[in-house]
Amino acid sequence: MDFWSFWAPAAVITLMVMGLIALAFLRPANPRGETVGEDSPTTGGDKRELRIYADQLREVESDLKRGLVSSEEAERLRTEVSRRLLEADRFERRAPGRTPRAMRLAGLMLMPATVALAALVYAAAGAPHLRDMPLAQRHAEAAEARAGRPDQAELEAAWQEDPNRPAPPETEPGLMALIEQLRAALANRPLDLQGHQLLARNEARIGNHAGAAAAQAQVIEIKGDEATVGDHVLLAEAMIFATGGLVSPEAERVLEAILRRDPANQPARYYTGLMFAQTGRPDLTFRIWRSLLEDSDPQAPWVPHLRGTLEELAEIAGVRYTLPPAAAMGARGPSEDDMAAAAQMDPEAREDMIGGMVEGLAARLANQGGTAEEWARLIASLGVLGQDERARAIWGEARTVFADRPADLEQVNAAARGLGFIE
Repeated sequence: MDFWSFWAPAAVITLMVMGLIALAFLRPANPRGETVGEDSPTTGGDKRELRIYADQLREVESDLKRGLVSSEEAERLRTEVSRRLLEADRFERRAPGRTPRAMRLAGLMLMPATVALAALVYAAAGAPHLRDMPLAQRHAEAAEARAGRPDQAELEAAWQEDPNRPAPPETEPGLMALIEQLRAALANRPLDLQGHQLLARNEARIGNHAGAAAAQAQVIEIKGDEATVGDHVLLAEAMIFATGGLVSPEAERVLEAILRRDPANQPARYYTGLMFAQTGRPDLTFRIWRSLLEDSDPQAPWVPHLRGTLEELAEIAGVRYTLPPAAAMGARGPSEDDMAAAAQMDPEAREDMIGGMVEGLAARLANQGGTAEEWARLIASLGVLGQDERARAIWGEARTVFADRPADLEQVNAAARGLGFIE
């Protein structure tokens, strides 16, 4: 971090604050706005005030003896003057100028200690070595990092030499012998589709993911236009496993091909989010993974990782986000077919079928908002479940959300009309 852009201004501000605090300790101000010190006129004035009230008490006694005031009037005057005398004495005792010298010195000595402690905490928990990084610059550097990644071969070689790489699973000698035979046979039969499929599965089984990726690439080459999305997913996974979890440019191109054919493909969305996290764009990772979590079955293998990282990603992305309940995952709300089927069921079965989906949709709309179609679906679903009062409340909330969007508002009102809330 540049000295003149951070440390110099921070030092100047710190010194200014310390000076003001020191001034407050050395020259405290009284409520009248006058400076109070050990020899100040205000201190003397306080003592003079005490003497005046004492003189007034003596005058009251003198006037009573001379008969100038009645005993009742004398008692009233004594009470009033005594009250003022006590108040003046209390003010004199708590005057700022009476702060013990030792306390003021202790306060002054604490200031540099406090500054030193703050500097130590920042050095340990902060990032003093980082320079200022505007958002546009960070995005530009992330784009450079993404473009400059090592290729698949380099990443595979680095992973093989990584001392932290887990040991491959133990393999039976008989299985290894069969795999060796299969490799030799396919060297002479490069167009043997079933042979390459079998090799890809077994290479993955023994932890040779680079070999599995090569065999799966050959499967796709043989199939040509008949290669399925699943074939490409197997290739992408093998490539990513072969690099220890890093998404290479070649693997990214495979993922892009998958998403062009199937934009909702969940493994491809997961690995695409992982790629953005690895190249300095956690904000894009959050967007992709939040949607993926909402679509995923709770048993999907990536769900624990998503649930463990999404809230942290949201903080980095500057988004307020609350994880949906685990039971709500995969629930964007029941479809029309779901609701039609549920309407024919007994209440208990109907609750089991769409209750979890409805609660998940309601939680997501409350936390993050959604489209008019999703609000309408929630209203209709609650009606099917017999929760009319709740459906009315959701309808009222939706009307507020879409008050300035007539087309969306009509879609919400149509759901309410279907439940007989409006004519």
